[in-house]
Amino acid sequence: MHQIRTEVVIPASPDEIWAVLADFSRYPDWNPLNLQARGEARLGARVPMVFRNLALGGDAVVRQTVRIVAAEPGRELAWAGHVPLLFAGRHGFLLTPRGRETHVLHTEILGGLLARTWSRAKIARDFVPAYEAVNVALAARVAAVI
Repeated sequence: MHQIRTEVVIPASPDEIWAVLADFSRYPDWNPLNLQARGEARLGARVPMVFRNLALGGDAVVRQTVRIVAAEPGRELAWAGHVPLLFAGRHGFLLTPRGRETHVLHTEILGGLLARTWSRAKIARDFVPAYEAVNVALAARVAAVI
């Protein structure tokens, strides 16, 4: 298994950040990784998503219905998806207040046979920058809507 772990501090409340993360219909407006999503940020909900396929350089896309596995407003949002045996992922955002700011821990746990073929160098080169770009875009989107 591989873990991607990125962090950002955003000058906004956890509830303001949650509102942006939970508004799946607006992902095409700001999210450079999760290009489309339809559904509710509710525990157990199934959400069709389109996201960049970072394993293939990001030009291709993957269409997958994920399941919301954590949905605590102002605290945590996470979803999980899988292709039996080949791939499993849990993508999440954990929001921790820090005074007038919020620390956002943005992670993904990658497993399955396909993920086993990826080196740490590939993860660092092909995946981490895309997650950091989401963090920058999230901060900009939050600033634009508050």
